[in-house]
Amino acid sequence: MKLVMLPPQTDITLGWARRLAATLPAVEVVVAEGVQQAQHEIVDADAVYGVLTPDLLARATRLRWLQAPQAAPPAGFYFPALVAHPVVVTNFREIFNDHIGAHIMAFVYGFARGFHYYIPQQMRRAWTKPPEDRGVVDLHSATALIVGLGGIGAEAARLLAAAGVRVIGTDARRGEAPAHVAEMHRPEALDGLLGRADFVISTVPHTPATEGMFDRARFRRMRREAFFINIGRGMTTRLDDLAAALAAGEIAGAGLDVYEVEPLPADHALWTMPGVMMTPHMAGYGPHLNERRYRILSDNARALVEGGAMRNVVDKAVWF
Repeated sequence: MKLVMLPPQTDITLGWARRLAATLPAVEVVVAEGVQQAQHEIVDADAVYGVLTPDLLARATRLRWLQAPQAAPPAGFYFPALVAHPVVVTNFREIFNDHIGAHIMAFVYGFARGFHYYIPQQMRRAWTKPPEDRGVVDLHSATALIVGLGGIGAEAARLLAAAGVRVIGTDARRGEAPAHVAEMHRPEALDGLLGRADFVISTVPHTPATEGMFDRARFRRMRREAFFINIGRGMTTRLDDLAAALAAGEIAGAGLDVYEVEPLPADHALWTMPGVMMTPHMAGYGPHLNERRYRILSDNARALVEGGAMRNVVDKAVWF
């Protein structure tokens, strides 16, 4: 089997190529240093790692597997010819579950204990306290709605349940409720669920169906005391609509790690709005990520050689 590592190359991908060649002698690993070499090598390649362009796909004559270099590649990765091609695409989902689950909980605990109020107050060197029965969410009587209950959502559900939160969820693929989830619903039920949650947590990928799904109409369906958290993909949320909902008091706050435009423009209202906590698209940061990526690449290469099941197969038509 011939596997081509598409450019650009890094020390990490070069290291992966050496490890694959050493541990899987049945795999010929070719490192393409530039576009011209990639164009030449892909002609008889069985597999590729990286971003496959329409030109490269048109040159391939026996391609069977593409390992995407991200958990959720950006719009344009799944172009029409790739979707129609019989090549199997796999991605790197599931490697961030623990890190992003912890990040979700940081937002939840921050809102529950009023950090969205106290951190800006600290910057002003102000010392004021609300009445002791205000500004706190009782997690043991709270409900979290996880929109997109895949691997990340399941880990977040486990952590939320451990904190005493009742968890409900929606997902396009998952039918039965996993452990720690009280109710499981189809995505079509979302509008009827938004008003039940103290925390609405979006972990959905960016797909044709999810682009712009969180708009002003959906924020208006949430409770005025509820918080919106997005650690999925920025294109799922209309940021101007979110800012308008916050300004109108239609929701209590927002925790954001991903944005419709990245970096978030310096003049956007969300930077200075009360009740907003933001991180710069780093919820997945943590140790062991590159080893987890390599393990998926290696396992899938072995599966292609030996005829086993591949990990993280993508439904190309819906991009995940």
